[in-house]
Amino acid sequence: MSGLLIPLTFSSSFICSIFPQTTYQKCQWYFKAKMTSEEKRRTSYQNGHVPFPGIKTYVDPDTYEDPSQAVHEFTKEIDPSRIRIERVIGAGEFGEVCSGRLRTPGKKEISVAIKTLKGGYVEHQRRDFLREASIMGQFDHPNIIRLEGVVTKSRPVMIVVEYVENGSLDSFLRQHDGHFTVIQLVGMLRGIASGMKYLSDMGYVHRDLAARNILVNSNLVCKVSDFGLSRVLEDDPEAAYTTTGGKIPIRWTAPEAISYRKFSSASDAWSYGIVMWEVMSYGERPYWEMSNQDVILSIEEGYRLPAPMGCPVALHQLMLHCWQKERSHRPKFTDVVTFLDKLIRNPSSLLPLVEDIQSFHPHA
Repeated sequence: MSGLLIPLTFSSSFICSIFPQTTYQKCQWYFKAKMTSEEKRRTSYQNGHVPFPGIKTYVDPDTYEDPSQAVHEFTKEIDPSRIRIERVIGAGEFGEVCSGRLRTPGKKEISVAIKTLKGGYVEHQRRDFLREASIMGQFDHPNIIRLEGVVTKSRPVMIVVEYVENGSLDSFLRQHDGHFTVIQLVGMLRGIASGMKYLSDMGYVHRDLAARNILVNSNLVCKVSDFGLSRVLEDDPEAAYTTTGGKIPIRWTAPEAISYRKFSSASDAWSYGIVMWEVMSYGERPYWEMSNQDVILSIEEGYRLPAPMGCPVALHQLMLHCWQKERSHRPKFTDVVTFLDKLIRNPSSLLPLVEDIQSFHPHA
């Protein structure tokens, strides 16, 4: 009798392979629909990530036949009576972004940012809007923007996240040009690297890591955000069309991702090198006024951004390491965190500046 159960232990791909091609998609749908999120986690090897026992693995909401199931599984529904909207602080792809207050179950009030879905939406817009919440709801790390919950059972549909006082890192740095010590800047970079290590360990590839997509709180803690655009970059002002037809923020993106759409934690590491440069230059635009096409050609010919003024040699060396053409040669985020921790513990290692070295060796 037990022999009859043996085929059920075969993988879905094996079973699908024995059916004719016309049945294949239905078969794939059947197995996706029947999987629980735990099974999805166990079979989630996307981006070359092999989950280890005890390590939480990211589940792509798109693997759910019904996307509302992912929202239900990874987010908390908030009673809208607990939310008080105070003022509009910006506009997103789907509607307004407001600041306000959320009354927690313990009756404590916390500051939140509230993204609203504007009226007149179609179902796919609602799905895309809530997709970001399904992603954020899987993360729990001090350097990742925290999801408080969603409102889906009444209108307007909302995503509620922690409020981060100083806004996006690029504009914050431009407003405070030259105000911070090198150690403070390295502390910010360490926080970003720590958040990215967490995402990388979960098997999540961000695809749009840039200072504009990092938020800074009043204690200078940096939080990686903007997960709605991790795959669809329509709303990113820096995204440009490539020859392959996709939209990519060229100046922040690794060559293999631009040319062949090969996104990985290694392409995120390239982007992290650009973020380092943005931080050390207090929010300058990478590659200045060069056109996107010139950036692509220059990188291909071996050009790399020079160190910003006042940049320690050790940090520029790390940037160059992130910009290795061969992606397997770039540092892992765990190595970046370890390296920055060493610099913070030994501040004298940050004293040699690139311009000082170059003044001794004019051709360096």
